[in-house]
Amino acid sequence: MTRYSLDVLCFDELVVGDEWESPGRTVTETDVVLFAGLSGDFNPLHSNHDLSKSGPFGRPVAHGILGLAIATGLISHAPRVDTMALLAILEWRFLLPIVFGDTIKVISRIEALEPQARGRRGIVTWHRHILNQNAQVVQEGRSQTLVRGKPQSRPPKSDPSNAAKT
Repeated sequence: MTRYSLDVLCFDELVVGDEWESPGRTVTETDVVLFAGLSGDFNPLHSNHDLSKSGPFGRPVAHGILGLAIATGLISHAPRVDTMALLAILEWRFLLPIVFGDTIKVISRIEALEPQARGRRGIVTWHRHILNQNAQVVQEGRSQTLVRGKPQSRPPKSDPSNAAKT
């Protein structure tokens, strides 16, 4: 089931099988140039139009890890979860190239929920697909995040000055 929520969800509100679709984002040549500068990966496969013509894709492609980096931004909006930490990338596969002008989105599905620390938080196992504008899966994988639980309500503290009056 695809859910839509503008609220930030805590661990207690998540259900195995729930699925969300992120908004789309177009990957540009500027994104690739900036990522090359940040990462230091200036492989001609990503940046040289002439040399990449004779490469496996016939044109420049985005860094695979750039697709994953953009996906982390997209999933911060769908779903909006009170994430405390990324714990693990259990597996990740790069299936098709992301080329300049591709618009990608992420489908996130909950695979497993493991309550921790007496319900104050929990581990969520996600299965995620990155799709391009043609609905082709370009990357997919599984990861785990630590998600905050619903705040525990505490009984009001008694006022010691009232206890003395009774």
